[in-house]
Amino acid sequence: MKTLITATALALTAFSASAMVDTSAIEQYAPNADISALTEAEVNTILSIVHSGDSESEKRAVIQALVQ
Repeated sequence: MKTLITATALALTAFSASAMVDTSAIEQYAPNADISALTEAEVNTILSIVHSGDSESEKRAVIQALVQ
């Protein structure tokens, strides 16, 4: 029983951490974008682009295309 409770607590903690992803960086490249309509995978893809080594204009173009 203790194992089940521990596993459930860990799963809920992981879920809450993923729900609290900082999306403010996306707003820098796509202001006024409705991020709530995106899936978790799409948000993670966009955040990968934000932290990539591409130029700022390339990042902005790709991110704006993805959030439309």
